[in-house]
Amino acid sequence: MAELQYYLGCPIWSNKHWVGELFTSNAKPADFLGQYSSVFNTVEGNATFYALPKPASVRRWREETPPHFKFCFKFPKTISHQLRLQDAGQETQTFLNRLAPLAERLGPFFLQLPPSFDFNEMPALESFLKLLPGEFSYAVEARHPDFFNSMPTEEKFNDLLQSLNVSRAVFDTRGLHAAEVPDDDFYTLDAKRRKPKVPVRFLTTSQYPFVRFVGHPVIENNEFHLLQWASAVVKWLEEGKRPYVFMHAPDDFYAPHLAHNFHALVCKISKDAGQLPLWPNEKTKSAEEQLQLF
Repeated sequence: MAELQYYLGCPIWSNKHWVGELFTSNAKPADFLGQYSSVFNTVEGNATFYALPKPASVRRWREETPPHFKFCFKFPKTISHQLRLQDAGQETQTFLNRLAPLAERLGPFFLQLPPSFDFNEMPALESFLKLLPGEFSYAVEARHPDFFNSMPTEEKFNDLLQSLNVSRAVFDTRGLHAAEVPDDDFYTLDAKRRKPKVPVRFLTTSQYPFVRFVGHPVIENNEFHLLQWASAVVKWLEEGKRPYVFMHAPDDFYAPHLAHNFHALVCKISKDAGQLPLWPNEKTKSAEEQLQLF
């Protein structure tokens, strides 16, 4: 089976509702990461936004994943939202040191700026990025309108990231915000409340384009937007880049399905994108069917 030529994953790897779907029907929490990483080759590490993992957990994650797998951990909110990137040297070093044992399994560290972080705070962002260790890669997601105005301010933001080989993380929430949601759909209503509604930029400022897509709760309704991203991914691959694409859903139950559908669209455009392995649950069903034949 040809290895996937770009990085595709979900925002989490541990979801008990994936048991019997992505995971085997008898999967336990200790099995989740190993089974997840047998299919997808990357994952967002959003939990680090709230707290750092224990060193033993970091060591275990390395042991449970294949060498090609990449974790993309989010900078703690203490750094991004409380200190707003200023005088955060000690906190940043502690964060990076804690995850450094993952070594080659580290993808871009993901810095999500607060919605109120505007262009006037660009000097703090520039200083912060320039002090980051060069042995790691990084992605930055902006949410303030200043960074989407197609004016010199946005250009300066893009130029800064490009000069430092830092990815501009793109958060595409068009599918989510286009959904008409019934009052009893708590997960989607909450996602629409929390997720920003910002313009989409089909661009990259580094060799590692970084895309986060939050889908419409009806999977089929995402095809138009997913096809746009499939075309962008193929174009980036042809340019020698290695994109990261993360598929979100309001409660993340359908995130693996959304990722599966996305890769199918990529393969319709390019035969060189690699193959997505069977889900552990699919392998189990296939083995059971083979036994029944005998």
